[in-house]
Amino acid sequence: MDFALTDDQRAIQDAARAFAAAELAPHSAEWDESKHFPVETMKLAAEMGFCGIYTGEEHGGMALGRVEAALIFEELSHGDVSTAAFISIHNMATWMIDRIGSDDLRARYVPKLVTMDLIASYCLTEPGSGSDAAALRTTARLDGDHYVLNGSKAFISGAGTSDVYVVMARTGADGPKGISTFVVDKDAPGLSFGAQEKKMGWNSQPTAIVQFDDCRIPAANLLGKEGDGFRYAMMGLDGGRLNIAACSIGGARLALETAQDYVTTRKQFGKPLADFQNTQFKLADMATQLEAARLLVLRGAWALDTKHPEATKWCAMAKRFATDACFQIADEALQLHGGYGYLKDYPLERIVRDLRVHRILEGTNEIMRVITAREMLRQ
Repeated sequence: MDFALTDDQRAIQDAARAFAAAELAPHSAEWDESKHFPVETMKLAAEMGFCGIYTGEEHGGMALGRVEAALIFEELSHGDVSTAAFISIHNMATWMIDRIGSDDLRARYVPKLVTMDLIASYCLTEPGSGSDAAALRTTARLDGDHYVLNGSKAFISGAGTSDVYVVMARTGADGPKGISTFVVDKDAPGLSFGAQEKKMGWNSQPTAIVQFDDCRIPAANLLGKEGDGFRYAMMGLDGGRLNIAACSIGGARLALETAQDYVTTRKQFGKPLADFQNTQFKLADMATQLEAARLLVLRGAWALDTKHPEATKWCAMAKRFATDACFQIADEALQLHGGYGYLKDYPLERIVRDLRVHRILEGTNEIMRVITAREMLRQ
């Protein structure tokens, strides 16, 4: 068992770390405050290859593995959690088109997605179906050489700004086998967007309802086969869960580093906070939780890369543990700062707000427990 990174992996990690330090971290607080979607900065990330990380090389992707993706997203989120998380979503949608789409769809969309000349969103969740995603009600009806979509999707990152929407819709009977996947362009007739949501965190990316009212798209925009859409969606989510867990690790790492610096200079009762055993124990626990989360994410990434039969379970376990543990690390770091941690002069309150949603999206952590237990009991 070798825990060392390869030379190539270290180079990728270093490049992502340098990019985050130069292009994300200096602007993170401003983007959060002004709710700015940093499209131009994300295009710079695309120039580094970070918008087609595990997309194939044929149309410009890097064709890297999920281990490399986990390293990249930890570093990007150390600079800005919210923006890194959106780049993760874009990668997931791009990979789905590249992995499942016809040659024509791949050639039409993927080259512009990996450069972020086109921005992509992933549309699964609906106002009436969150954790029970297989109960989605958005429909797609074949009408000649077009599909006609009706329904709505909720909590969609990038909604209203993204150019491309990977949409799960019902083409058959109730249940997962009646769901198909489509690529919908922003200018498709019948596509509209709700007002921007006012959120606790993730303020550097827009979020809104995506509405389909007799929305007509070419029949050729079907991804893969009718009835396989739910399986495709779950394939995308395995990797998405690892990415969002890695984003939690990057944010928690920044929180821990900030707290460690603070307790060495802040004095109480005549000595630095770092001299108190209570503080030392807290730091030790935070560091241990962070390392455990990272190892579990890398274990899940290895399982995906090697097509391990239990990969879905490992991804669910990693997502559940890492997002819970990292939120707690960020909250503890804020606590160590006392009242200062509650101020926007420090990054702690922003990290806490941004990491909180990671325990909900890509499948709630309660659903991660369901998946883990289900896979265990099948054995």
